[in-house]
Amino acid sequence: MGNVRPLNHSKYGISKNRFWELYYWCLQYGEWKDELKYKTDTVGSMEITDMPTSHNPGDATQQLAIRRAMLEKNCRLIEQTALEADPDIYQYLLKAVTEDLSYRYLDMIMNIPCGKKMYYDRRKKFYWLLSQKK
Repeated sequence: MGNVRPLNHSKYGISKNRFWELYYWCLQYGEWKDELKYKTDTVGSMEITDMPTSHNPGDATQQLAIRRAMLEKNCRLIEQTALEADPDIYQYLLKAVTEDLSYRYLDMIMNIPCGKKMYYDRRKKFYWLLSQKK
């Protein structure tokens, strides 16, 4: 975790704990994308979950479909919120909030087409919008 600071509670109405919840939720995006890409069938290792299970073969397929639908919904929510926060730099916002990238990295390596002030404003807007939606 870099120099990430929670949003100003009085300005954005997001508590420190709520911010960290959203922040860490977004960092799971890469894991969700990998799971969607690679876990496409029910054959393989058993997952240990706290969900009740049955020996009916249809249940594993149904559980996988439900899990995939939830992961797709989560990914779409993050992607759409980044797009809504700023359509011009959404791809940079998306990478930043899902990979914990600093503005310095976005500027020097990815050549983000905006200044630091604008980037941080849009990043705050992203978390504010996400808090409204989630």
